[in-house]
Amino acid sequence: MSQLWLPGMPAGPLEDFVERLQRQIARFAEDAAVERAYVVVELVDGSRFALDSVSAEPGFGFVTFRPHPEAEDDLPAEVIVPVGAIKRIELDRAAEERARLGFSPPSG
Repeated sequence: MSQLWLPGMPAGPLEDFVERLQRQIARFAEDAAVERAYVVVELVDGSRFALDSVSAEPGFGFVTFRPHPEAEDDLPAEVIVPVGAIKRIELDRAAEERARLGFSPPSG
């Protein structure tokens, strides 16, 4: 069996990945005693986005990141990427000057 992952092919339960990621972010914020964590995703191409939220849609090996609209002027409203394009996800305390850029947990 090939170990090669191709974009668009199911890489596992994305809903589970996104739910676990959101729980990890919430746990980090709680442990750091901050209202919201500052979350940055770095893709393998080197692009970086301060995240407002993440969604398991559209699925089929892809997730949707919503960069924080106040982070930079020239960012797209949403970025759909294959899970394999994620190089790393950074969690940090949202310092006062970037507290408005904190991650928005899912509602409900």
